[in-house]
Amino acid sequence: PATGASSTGAVAPSPCVQPGACACPWQFCGTWVWILVAATTISFPLLQGWVMYVSLTSSLISLMLFLSYLFGLHRNSENWKVLDSLYHGATAILYMSAAVLQANATIRSDSNLHSPLYYHLNSAASLFAFITTFLYILHAFCIYYQ
Repeated sequence: PATGASSTGAVAPSPCVQPGACACPWQFCGTWVWILVAATTISFPLLQGWVMYVSLTSSLISLMLFLSYLFGLHRNSENWKVLDSLYHGATAILYMSAAVLQANATIRSDSNLHSPLYYHLNSAASLFAFITTFLYILHAFCIYYQ
């Protein structure tokens, strides 16, 4: 049988393609963005404030969507797939802006030679922000093309 196909010929859906099913990776990475930025001295409040807002708000809304999916509020509706895809697509755009701003804050913090720890924390936050952006984009496209 083809990959993912059962003996009856039906293709079993991947758990990561199910709406709301794989929320944990981007919630995990998004939470790390918030934690890492919060662990630094906020040298650039406008830049890093947006990063913290996007990461925290996205994590909370994703958690609410995930819980509503687990409790069966979706009822296998096509509207749920549209909502899920649109939310994750819009969040990916917001996360991309936050990741770029965090990378900018990281570059600016490199000039502060007094504390290389903050540079490393900012670098890790930038990495997790770009990974989270990729995961949101991946999920939005997987749901859209399902």
